[in-house]
Amino acid sequence: MAVEIKSMVEDADLVVRRRSQLVFAAIKLFCREGFHSTTVKDIARAAGVSPGLVYQYMQDKQDLLFLALRHIVEKNKQEIPLALKGVDDPVLRLRAAVDAYARVMDANREAVLLTYRESKSLTPAYKEALKSLEMETNKLISLCIEHCITAGFMTKTKVELLTYHLVVVSHAWALKYWRLRNITTLDEYIRVNIHSVWEHFLTAKGARHYQTVMRATSAVS
Repeated sequence: MAVEIKSMVEDADLVVRRRSQLVFAAIKLFCREGFHSTTVKDIARAAGVSPGLVYQYMQDKQDLLFLALRHIVEKNKQEIPLALKGVDDPVLRLRAAVDAYARVMDANREAVLLTYRESKSLTPAYKEALKSLEMETNKLISLCIEHCITAGFMTKTKVELLTYHLVVVSHAWALKYWRLRNITTLDEYIRVNIHSVWEHFLTAKGARHYQTVMRATSAVS
């Protein structure tokens, strides 16, 4: 479900730059003050622009909230394909996709918190649009799982359920970062708490293959 946010500015590149500027300011303020307590004037001030300029790039605060929540989904749609570029092995593709997803969560911890806190404040149309975008992003991971199953490297399982397991555990890093940062590193968390989830589903053939390709990868690096 695609939604179009109207802009009075026709320069597409300028729209992207300005909206990014406003979105980053909005994420910080929405996280700190809450969506309902934050005004467009507050966001404009934090972004270093006039309130009138904000309305040239969107219609209201709802547009800003949607853009803020969509930000993290768009980052996944960029970073996961980049991580998979040039990777042909099914198991390594799954590892790369999951790793990329988890690192996007770390790089956008405030946006993750905002998603859990303020999704309820979206209009029904924006909620449905965000759900659709989430499904598209999750499919990038699900496809990697399916390819591993087809190759005989993973046991048959409910692919979408496994995908959501990986997604939720990745989100937990951002949600509980206040404590996790004191007891582990991001790399260790990804290895022990996220990769171990899908590794559990490897067949004997898959486990042997995984060990072989990881040794080869380590030798090259």
